[in-house]
Amino acid sequence: MSPSPRPLSVILAGGGTAGHVNPLLAVADALGRREPDSLVTVLGTREGLESRLIPQRGYPLVTVPKTPFPRRPGRAAVAFPGAFGRAVREAGQALAQVQADVVVGFGGYVATPAYLAARIARTPIVVHEQNARPGLANRLGARLGAVVATTFEQTSLPHAQVVGMPLRREISTLDRTALREEAMAYFGLSPARPTLLVTGGSLGAQRLNAAVAAAADDLAGAGVQVLHLTGAGKEVRVAGHETGRARYVAQAYTDRMDLAYAVADLAVCRAGAGTVCELAAVGLPAVYVPLPVGNGEQRLNASGVVRAGGGLLVQDAEVSHAWVTTVLLPLMQDASRLGRMSVSASRAGQRDADEAMVDLVLRATGRS
Repeated sequence: MSPSPRPLSVILAGGGTAGHVNPLLAVADALGRREPDSLVTVLGTREGLESRLIPQRGYPLVTVPKTPFPRRPGRAAVAFPGAFGRAVREAGQALAQVQADVVVGFGGYVATPAYLAARIARTPIVVHEQNARPGLANRLGARLGAVVATTFEQTSLPHAQVVGMPLRREISTLDRTALREEAMAYFGLSPARPTLLVTGGSLGAQRLNAAVAAAADDLAGAGVQVLHLTGAGKEVRVAGHETGRARYVAQAYTDRMDLAYAVADLAVCRAGAGTVCELAAVGLPAVYVPLPVGNGEQRLNASGVVRAGGGLLVQDAEVSHAWVTTVLLPLMQDASRLGRMSVSASRAGQRDADEAMVDLVLRATGRS
């Protein structure tokens, strides 16, 4: 009888923002379910969000120096080659220490040295790109012979296959209807009223915050209650409403986004890739207000679910107190339209990208 293969050793590389860390964690958890004996190690930086979230989830974190590519001549450009070389060497040491069978990259500062270290060690590479427009690290990874997975069809990377966004299990398995009563009690809201969820992500969105908070009385007067997640440091003050009127609950953030989705009939939000994919997966219709700066990535992120009828796209400059009362409020009061949008969002959403990524990892290592 041939000996059993040793447990699969996987390096997951990525971090910096929740957009990189959350799908990384979703894949790590899926690997644990499918391959309980596997060794999962996360490669990140000391400065990124991963330095807190990865140990909280119970995975070992190995850090390498953060080495952003310099955009202009100067001291950082002079120091970059040495710092980057050190990051590649330390990534290579991490691969050797855990005898990595595969490197799975999610973009961010740490992914580039991880990809190069894997190429030097002749270790298979799997890339997941979250956004419609790929970042520099994943463009490099895709050119190194990696197996490439994307969230969106329109993402342009060589030999890419669309798998969707790996989601946390509390989101991918969410039954909003079954959880609604518990969620309403958690936030102190009424199951009898329509509920608007406002969120700009972990950093908040000042434009959304100001416009919706200014319309608090209009919303309450129409019987619409609000759960407003403002982002840390961007809290809003909304005067309390008398008993019997719809509530306006404002807080900086919540660790229970599953419950926030369960209370909501409509979301108004930015269009980060994670937000778009989570809302579609749980069938929550949304008004997407892409960031007005950058490369237009957020508009592309939301384009698929909007085409499917599960959301609306609104320019940042249009969002105001008047817009809330003349556009958003009538939509909140149209239960039939929201129901159709919810069905359309669900059809556009994907809930099994974490499992699809595990399939790619096992295939890359010859274990499928």
